[in-house]
Amino acid sequence: MQTDFLVIGSGIAGLTYALKVANQFPDKKVTVITKTNTAEETNTKYAQGGVAGVWNEAKDSFEKHIEDTLIAGDGLCNKNVVEIVVKEGPDRIKEIIEYGTRFDKDEKGAYALGKEGGHSEFRILHHKDVTGNEIERALLQTVAKTKNISIIHHCFVLDIITQHHLGFLVTKSTLNITCYGVYVLNLNTNEVEKITSNITLLATGGCGQTYRATTNPKIATGDGIAMVYRAKGRIENMEFIQFHPTALYEPGVSPSFLITEAVRGDGGILRNKHGEAFMEKYDSRKDLAPRDIVARAIDSEMKRTGTEYVYLDCRHFEKEKFIHHFPNIYEKCLSIGIDVIQHLIPVAPAAHYSCGGIKTDENACTSIQNLYACGECASTGLHGANRLASNSLLEAMVFAHRAFLHVSNHYQTLQKNIDNITIPDWNTKGTTEPKEMILITQSFKELQQIMSDYVGIVRTNVRLARAMKRLDLLFEETEQLYRSTKVSPQLCELRNLITTGYLIVKAAEFRKESRGLHFNTDYPNKSSLLQNIVL
Repeated sequence: MQTDFLVIGSGIAGLTYALKVANQFPDKKVTVITKTNTAEETNTKYAQGGVAGVWNEAKDSFEKHIEDTLIAGDGLCNKNVVEIVVKEGPDRIKEIIEYGTRFDKDEKGAYALGKEGGHSEFRILHHKDVTGNEIERALLQTVAKTKNISIIHHCFVLDIITQHHLGFLVTKSTLNITCYGVYVLNLNTNEVEKITSNITLLATGGCGQTYRATTNPKIATGDGIAMVYRAKGRIENMEFIQFHPTALYEPGVSPSFLITEAVRGDGGILRNKHGEAFMEKYDSRKDLAPRDIVARAIDSEMKRTGTEYVYLDCRHFEKEKFIHHFPNIYEKCLSIGIDVIQHLIPVAPAAHYSCGGIKTDENACTSIQNLYACGECASTGLHGANRLASNSLLEAMVFAHRAFLHVSNHYQTLQKNIDNITIPDWNTKGTTEPKEMILITQSFKELQQIMSDYVGIVRTNVRLARAMKRLDLLFEETEQLYRSTKVSPQLCELRNLITTGYLIVKAAEFRKESRGLHFNTDYPNKSSLLQNIVL
């Protein structure tokens, strides 16, 4: 099929962009692809905390939000991008409110603003502890009313179509690599199809499933990042994987249930197995220090005391207030026998967010022509070495809007690129049905174990080298399987995760310092030579 605008992913980034281009070009076709059977199954849905934005200008300011973001990013943020996101953010928040998003208000009818780690002021808009789910609901309801947007479910994107598929040699140094659309595996028919488009936007989310313990849903397999890397596009800063400090500790449960940072913002206290409040030993901001500091502090306490978790103490909260603000967390804890007003909550860090990804400019343009990227799969320069809490949903909206503006201004040029180009069908010659799924499932477990054991919160040169050797073997085995069998979502997700794992390790090996989310005990100090690692 052919479409005018192709969107891969149905989270906040993809749907915001889709709505804007659909309204700007009502006679054009906008197609959104999702690999699940429901459009709302996205990373956005699982975002609990909220959206950061300067809302109360009497107490807050753009300058404060910018400074907080730069401090959290530990010297690697693009300051111009930070200013863009912070200053344009409030207008984007007003738009999702117009779409129907219901942020919590206080008894006077004003928005109830929260405060999270790294923030100097109360500026987080939220909907109880399910903010992402509320935003996703509002966006999908608006999309359903927009006639020229169609959502295709159960389609797994295999590859970005470029000159490579037309028979040309494409390398990292090739000029003008161009995206003509994508190959997809239709999971309803099990056939590989092609969708061509003049303009494609990747909003494929993160790569949390690279790790054994993650707050990300099963779909977060780094698909967009891996596809762009295979297409010889530029990937940046993959070593900066943010581990959320407080995921509910439940052995063997995946994904891990997130205990939002807003709980600590409201006064939750981290304690070790001896009941000691330990954060004051690590940072003057205590429990509200940036996430990289809190995660490393928890990791240190677990190793020091020989435990697999620490505790979050909420026993001093008013019960009604806690249930009102965090009903989802209260019910989840209660379901496993923990009354948060009487018992300590066992928590441990879990992979949560990729601060790096597909390198983009200020208009969400990637290094591949006609291909845009926004949301967690993109590296815009906002987060630097560590994301400030609740800046991700804001970034997704701002760059979806900027991608829309760039497309609108250049549409006449962009829309001519696939005229008279014949895209070949997907080549399945020489492949057979897979005989043993155990080859895929076991490799998946091995990958997660390698990354969790060797490339976690604290790293060393030896661990990184060992991880790379084992990933090389997994890569060779998986590529052989990929060449000889028919494609399946499981095989393709494994392949994408191995690529993502390789990029994380390779970038970590290049960074000869400790900065933000990347901490290497062989290089415990920061270097004066600041640089982004581009692969």
